[in-house]
Amino acid sequence: MKKGIRNSIFYVVMLLIFGSLMYLVVKKGDSHQVIGTVDAAYHVPENLHEGLTVFFRLFVDHIQSPFGILLLQIITILFCCRILSGLFVLIKQPAVLGEILAGIILGPSILGHWFPQIAGFVFPAESLANMGLLSQFGLILFMFAIGMELDFEQVSKKLKETILISHASTIVPFSLGMLAAYFLYDKYAGEGTPFHSFALFIGIAMSITAFPVLARIIQEKGLTKSHLGTISLASAANGDITAWCLLAVVISVVQAGSFLSAVYNILFAALYLLAMFLLVRPFLKMVGQVFHNEEVIDKRLVAFIFFILIISAFMTEILGLHALFGAFMAGVIMPADIKFRKIMTEKVEGVSLSLFLPLFFVSTGLKTEIGLLNTPGLWLTCGILTLVAIIGKFGGATLSARFVGERWKHSLYIGALMNTRGLMELIVLTIGYEMHILPPSIFVMLVLMTLVTTFMTTPLMTLIKICFRVHDKLVEMKKWEHPEGVFKVLLSFGRAGNGQVMLKVANQMFSKGDNNLEVTALHFTTGTDVNPLQTDIFETVSFSPILQEAKKLGIKIDTRYEISNNVSQDISTITNEGGFDFLLVGAGITWSNLPNDIAANQYRDLRKNRHFVPEGWFIPNELLQDKTKLFIQQANCAVGIFVNRDFEKAEKIILVIDSKDDLYLLSYVKILLKSAGGSLYILDRSLPDSPDKIFITQKLKQFTDSQKTAGMLAEKDISAKLLKRFNFMLISYSTWNEVSEHRKEALQLMPSTLIISK
Repeated sequence: MKKGIRNSIFYVVMLLIFGSLMYLVVKKGDSHQVIGTVDAAYHVPENLHEGLTVFFRLFVDHIQSPFGILLLQIITILFCCRILSGLFVLIKQPAVLGEILAGIILGPSILGHWFPQIAGFVFPAESLANMGLLSQFGLILFMFAIGMELDFEQVSKKLKETILISHASTIVPFSLGMLAAYFLYDKYAGEGTPFHSFALFIGIAMSITAFPVLARIIQEKGLTKSHLGTISLASAANGDITAWCLLAVVISVVQAGSFLSAVYNILFAALYLLAMFLLVRPFLKMVGQVFHNEEVIDKRLVAFIFFILIISAFMTEILGLHALFGAFMAGVIMPADIKFRKIMTEKVEGVSLSLFLPLFFVSTGLKTEIGLLNTPGLWLTCGILTLVAIIGKFGGATLSARFVGERWKHSLYIGALMNTRGLMELIVLTIGYEMHILPPSIFVMLVLMTLVTTFMTTPLMTLIKICFRVHDKLVEMKKWEHPEGVFKVLLSFGRAGNGQVMLKVANQMFSKGDNNLEVTALHFTTGTDVNPLQTDIFETVSFSPILQEAKKLGIKIDTRYEISNNVSQDISTITNEGGFDFLLVGAGITWSNLPNDIAANQYRDLRKNRHFVPEGWFIPNELLQDKTKLFIQQANCAVGIFVNRDFEKAEKIILVIDSKDDLYLLSYVKILLKSAGGSLYILDRSLPDSPDKIFITQKLKQFTDSQKTAGMLAEKDISAKLLKRFNFMLISYSTWNEVSEHRKEALQLMPSTLIISK
């Protein structure tokens, strides 16, 4: 008897025996039941209709239970936040704006106003405390991740260059905010709220910068490695540290009631900071030197790091500085080792950003009732506060950047970036609201100010770019003036291993030409929400193989790492702006890649079982057409698409000629023969009765006569048997499209192939 059948029989017998036993136990147990009043929840329905009624009643009870309501709220919040954040990304805006707007939509301003019954069902008042606690815990995790994103050593190195910019962009708006508070206090401050508390919170709300949003905007604009990006990030980091320390002092003063009473809070806060930097940080530095990769970072270490995080948050909470400050400082003192921080950030940031923070946005949105601004005077006040925030932050950062020697364009960019507020602002406003310092009307105004100042960052940078367009064009023309005697190749690759192979191709194709070869390797990470900590790791991992190959070949190459949501468009732009002579891109298909490359293995497995897959699946024609159409249309140079099939060296080369338009390939193959020293065979597919046949034959004969290792093939078309004899194929883009359409079966066995557009 087969093992499977035997197991099935055993399984059925087991179910029958123990099922019967359970039935007998229940029947016997029911006979001991005492007759009396039975809870409705345990009432046994007597008919189908009554059973359905009980089911629906229990169904509603389960939804309206505290845990059921919380789960329903989370589902609703995540759904709305994902949709709106995706829409904002499409219009080149930070995703956080969509999440903030989702919170306002689900709050009393829209859902509560237009659909009060739905709002009352999904967000009943008694359930908001649970959501608030979850969101606060999420903020603790988020602030911990923000602290880790700030490289304290890098901030220290850039301190002299950025301290004036960061502090001017904090002090100027802080002062203007306090001045605005002086005029708002009598009319808007809550009863019993001290002026200094009100003024300090308005000031801190004006002076905050959203470091995470700023970092991602810089990534999206491709400025991460530039002077502007470095100065902006360092200034924002300095500003964030200053602002959060200032916020801790403000909270201490507010809770103590006066500056004199707050001295003890500040004194103990100073002791806390000394302990964190002089005791805990050195210890964690030793930990980071030992635990610096995923193999050795186990659950015990993660639990220990979270233990430090919670203790730090608890200490600042009981000292009157707020738990978020402790979480932030716990992140700052984490080991400086970039790998350690990356691993810890991955463990924290995904949950905090994806699950907990949307709860905070909606929690904030439920407090934001735009309907409170119901008079022209209130809207005028909101506009004035927004204007004061922009003048203070944008003006302070711009003028200070100009004063320290930045040119006007960079100064304006820095001002626009530092004016970004985003989530960090909402955290400050929520603290002020919950401490009853900011009344609901002022809270709403400042939330709207947050939306406006964050939304305006990208358009403002675009406007600045437009204003300086003529000047930039002249600078770019001078910068990218094509040097004589140099052949510039842009090599764009996806997988790290493919870059190494493509460099071999570029070396063999162009190194023996009349001009010196100059190669720039380009790699993109898709998605502008990449953590700044991860970009250094991604860049190192991506370029390591190609740099090793360059060293081996004796080629000096430049590397360029970018982050983008539209890779194809950005490749075309970089190609044209850089004045390159040739763009070499990978087709994205290979059947012999790294062993741990899941996508390649899956593709290879499908190829082995191709009788289960529709015909033509394995020929990357549609992929090549879609991927390269934009390059070929927009690039101001020749484009080569490389399909890798275990490429090492072009030893046995087949050149496919379809018409006289393909004869430009002879100049490429001439250099290839010099570099690789292989043998070349030309396949002439041109029709015998075509008008250009004689011309093509003459040109090919002249070429083969001049090249000892070149010859003509007797075959008149591509076949699988023919392609098996070669390890490299050179073909034009137009011929490839025709061949891949009509010779699909033959191309199943094609060698490594370079497809070139004229």
